[in-house]
Amino acid sequence: MSSRWKTARRVLCVRLDTLGDVLMSTPAVAAIKHSLPDCSLTLLTSTAGGALADLLPDLDRFIAYDAPWMKRTAERATAEADEKLICQLAEEQFDAAVVFTAFSQSPLPAALLCYLAGIPLRAAHCRENPYQLLTDWVREREPEEQIRHEVRRQLDLVASLGYETADERLRLSVPSGASERVPSILRECGVDTRRPWLVIHPGGSAPSRRYPPELYGQIARMLQETYGMQIVFTGIEAEREIVDVARGHTPNPPPSLVGRLDLAELAALLAIAPLLLTNNTGPAHMAAALGTPVVDLYALTNPQHTPWHTPCRVLSHDVPCKNCFRSVCPFEHHRCLREVPPSAVVAAVTELLADVNLRGARASVHPWREPELVRGNMYSA
Repeated sequence: MSSRWKTARRVLCVRLDTLGDVLMSTPAVAAIKHSLPDCSLTLLTSTAGGALADLLPDLDRFIAYDAPWMKRTAERATAEADEKLICQLAEEQFDAAVVFTAFSQSPLPAALLCYLAGIPLRAAHCRENPYQLLTDWVREREPEEQIRHEVRRQLDLVASLGYETADERLRLSVPSGASERVPSILRECGVDTRRPWLVIHPGGSAPSRRYPPELYGQIARMLQETYGMQIVFTGIEAEREIVDVARGHTPNPPPSLVGRLDLAELAALLAIAPLLLTNNTGPAHMAAALGTPVVDLYALTNPQHTPWHTPCRVLSHDVPCKNCFRSVCPFEHHRCLREVPPSAVVAAVTELLADVNLRGARASVHPWREPELVRGNMYSA
């Protein structure tokens, strides 16, 4: 480890994306904490990412900031907030800052903020020469030379500074209060956790990553009628219509917890759920952090966000336009998801549950690798 980074005691981690991206950075944050056990770690993140403030064990403080250069936060950003943040960071007198980004994002705006705040050490992946904005420049080689899982990308960044950990799992803590409330919420919904059940989360912030809700409904019906499975639907208030459409395609609509759970309670629910069926979205990473098996209907918009270190099945339909990195399908056909048949999803759910029960190890570790085509249109990571 460089002597400069070894002596850092007040470290700022920057991840200005949303919930799932923050979660995928937690192993790298843990590596810093493991290497500098006496350090104080602060996360600078978006308002959405800051919702995890009480659930991330390795972080001491959070600063919420909606950056004007980030897709999901730009509308809330103001020049006044930028000036206020620079002053706040300067007052905090951080020793070092690590800027975490996806390879499609530039770290330079965040690096400039840290530079203007007088933070002496600043590290990030960067495509162009950052000159003085970064003291530790890791040259960006994605996607031209390689594409790593998002978790591996951030672990590699901190490893270049000398920060490593043997435990590369995602981190998420469930508050005891939430764990106590969730069983009673399930009982109120008529769910008997002594019988087979699972959680379906059909929403997602990016339209291109959502499996059609009517097909989710068909899956729920097949699981109910063929396997006697109890279903619990979840979602935020903005996803109520998606969940209602899915439930409307079942003769016996399963209970919906849309709008009823805060983030801690959702984590508590996923912690005890036998399995989560969802899209490439934040709850998939929450489940992975908790060791909950995940069946992920994974749009082929990008390859690096599959469930990390948890039993999983990843399903897609191969298309020529894969790796488009778009939030909205540019061709409006959604074939990479729409052509995954509900029967294949049901098979993945039942097979994964049987596999986990057979192994007797719910949270067994499965290192990420490039998806491998199996059984026609089904991909397994």
